Amino acid sequence: MLKGKQKRYLRSQAHHLRPMFQIGKDGLSATWLEQVEYALEKHELIKVNILQNSLVEAAEVKEYLSENSDIEVVQTIGNVLVLYRRAHKVAHRKISNEVAAL
Repeated sequence: MLKGKQKRYLRSQAHHLRPMFQIGKDGLSATWLEQVEYALEKHELIKVNILQNSLVEAAEVKEYLSENSDIEVVQTIGNVLVLYRRAHKVAHRKISNEVAAL
């Protein structure tokens, strides 16, 4: 669980990012989650955009992630979610080292 200071730092780091994934009319799936987890292993912090034609809401995405993974939702603004997970490989841990220091 992230502290408030850590979430603020992550939000500031995510500000300039563009959404890396989209959720469309197909909704959420195990394959989508695998791809998000792979991207988080490399980047640790990503944005996900929920398209207008999607059948899922941001709250449903948060619930799905909390039930099926250890990914944390740092921020939700409209249909854009900021996701964070510490990388398992030490070589990819850039942001998580900063977060741990806070």
